[in-house]
Amino acid sequence: MKFEDLSRYFLRLEATTKRLEMFDILSDAFSKADSRDIAKTVYLMQEELLPPFFNVQLGVADRMVEKAIADAYHVDLKVIKSSNKKTGDLGEVAEKYNGSDKKSSLSVSEVYDKIFDMTRLSGEGSVEAKINVLSSLLRKVSALESKYIIRFVMGKLRLGVGEATIMEALSKAKTGDRKFKPDLERAFNLCSDLGYVANVFYEKGEDGIRRFEVQVMRPIRPALAERLPSAEEIIKKLGKCAVDQKFDGFRAQVHKNGDDVKIFSRNLEEITHFMPEIVAAVKRLNHRSMIFDGEALTYDEDTGTLYAFHITIQRKRKHNIEETSEKFPLRLFVFDMMLLDGRDLMNEPYIKRRELIDKTFGGDAAISKSRFIITDDSKELTKFFDETIGAGLEGVVAKKLDAPYSAGARNFNWIKIKRSYKSQLSDTIDVVILGYFKGRGMRADFGVGAVLGGVYNDKRDVFETITKVGSGFSEAQFKELRKMLDDVKVTHKPARVDSMIEPDIWTEPRYVITVKADEITRSPMHTCGMKDEVGYALRFPRAVSFVRTDKRPEDSNTTKDIVEMFNNQKKVELKD
Repeated sequence: MKFEDLSRYFLRLEATTKRLEMFDILSDAFSKADSRDIAKTVYLMQEELLPPFFNVQLGVADRMVEKAIADAYHVDLKVIKSSNKKTGDLGEVAEKYNGSDKKSSLSVSEVYDKIFDMTRLSGEGSVEAKINVLSSLLRKVSALESKYIIRFVMGKLRLGVGEATIMEALSKAKTGDRKFKPDLERAFNLCSDLGYVANVFYEKGEDGIRRFEVQVMRPIRPALAERLPSAEEIIKKLGKCAVDQKFDGFRAQVHKNGDDVKIFSRNLEEITHFMPEIVAAVKRLNHRSMIFDGEALTYDEDTGTLYAFHITIQRKRKHNIEETSEKFPLRLFVFDMMLLDGRDLMNEPYIKRRELIDKTFGGDAAISKSRFIITDDSKELTKFFDETIGAGLEGVVAKKLDAPYSAGARNFNWIKIKRSYKSQLSDTIDVVILGYFKGRGMRADFGVGAVLGGVYNDKRDVFETITKVGSGFSEAQFKELRKMLDDVKVTHKPARVDSMIEPDIWTEPRYVITVKADEITRSPMHTCGMKDEVGYALRFPRAVSFVRTDKRPEDSNTTKDIVEMFNNQKKVELKD
C-alpha cells in the first residue's frame, strides 16, 4: 500500500464520529494491505512504532520538528515557529508549507522504516541526524502525507482506533465477516502485539492464528478477576476453590530465556530496570525458560513488614536504582505460572499450575509464593480474608481449581474481594477521562474545574459516560491535568465515546483516574449501561488517585462491572 493511500484513510478516520463508520474505513484499508506492510499499517493505526514492551522511543521535540519542516521546505524557522504558535498543530504547518498536490510513490513500509531509523540515533549529533532524516522524508512526500507523518512523529495522530475494532476489521478484510475476531483476540492475548498477529494472519491464514502459541519475551495480557460481595456468594459460584492473598503492589509478569530475563508491568511495559534483585533471583532458578505472574512489593528487611503501594511506587525510577534497592528492597509474590521449560501451562488446571509454583519457588528472599488455602466453607474463607487484611494486604482472590489461565479476560475463574470502605459502595472505580469542564470561580486559574469520566464497554468497544469528577484533586494536580488534557484535546467527540453530555473540551480517551463514590445510582444523563433511556452514574464521586500510569483506557472498569457493582452494593458483608 502507498502511504498516500493510507493518509487518505487517516483523513477519513479523523473526520468520523461514528464507530461503525470507523470499522468500515479500517476494513477497507486492511483489504488493500498485504503481508509486507500489514503489521506496519496496524502499528501506524495504533499510533505506535511497536508495542510498549519494546520500549522504542522516537525522542523528538517540537523544536526538532520545526527545524525539519523549515529545512525541508526552505522556509524561515521563525515563520514555522509563528505558524505553529497560531495553529498548535505542526502537522497542519507541514501540510501548508509542503504545498504539493503530487502523490509520492513511497510505500507504507518505506515511510515507517524511515521513521523507525530515527529511534536508532542516539548520543552526540543525534539531534541533527534525526532532523536530517525527517527533513529528507518530508521532501519526498505530498502535503497530505507530510501532515500525518508529522502528527505521528509528534504522537498526535489521534485517530481514536481501538484494538477490538482493529481485530474486527482485520477479520472482515481477510474472511469477509467479523466472525474470526475471537481467534485473533486469543492470539493477541498471548503476545500483546497486534501488528505481529496481523502479520501471522496475512502470511499463514486462519490456521496460523488457530495454532498460535505463547512465546517467551512476548508478554501475555494479564488475567483479571471478577468481583462478588461476600464469601457465601463466592462459594456458591465456585464451590471448592483456592483462595489466594491479594497484594497491593506492582503486577509483574516475569519471562526467562536462559540468562535473559525481562519483567513486564500490568499494562505491558518493560520494567526490568528497576527490579534488579528480582532479575538476579530469577537467574538463579534452575530452569531454561519460564513465564510467571506475580505482585512485587517493597518490604522492611528487619521486620519483614510489607510496605503500602505509595512506598513501593518509589521504586519506579530510572536513576539511582541501586540506592533505592537498598532502601526499599523488593519481594515478588508468585501466584501463577504460564510456561516452564518450554511447556505451555496456559490450559492446565489452576491447581496443577499452583503445584508447579510450590515445587519451583522457595528459599529466596526476593521471590516468595503467595499464601493460599483450598476450601468450600464460606466461614473458612472469611477467616482467611480477615487474616489477610490483618496482615495489611488488600484482600483475597478465589480461584476455580480447574480453570485455565484466561489471558486478557476478566471472568469468574478468578473472583476478588477487597477490604470494604465505610460506605455503601465498597470498591473504587477506574474511569477514563473523556473531556473537561473549564474552571470557574476559585478554579478559573486552574483551567479545569471537573472532568467527564467514562467506563469501557468491551462489547461495543466504546467508552460510556458515568460521572463528572471535580473533587479530590489538589491545586497542583488540577494544573497538571490541564497540561496533560490539552495535549490530547480534540475538536469533536471521538468516535469511540458515547455521551449525552458535552464537556467544554473533548479529549482523546487516554488517561485513567481512580474515583470513590458513595453509591451507584440510575441516571437519564449518563450512557453507562443505558437501557430504556436510563443509565448508571456515580453519586458524590471524588478522585482518590491522580492519573494511573499503569493502566490503559481499556483497563478501566467496564460497563459490566458497574452493573454488577450496582446490584451488589447493598450486599457487602465483609467489613474492615
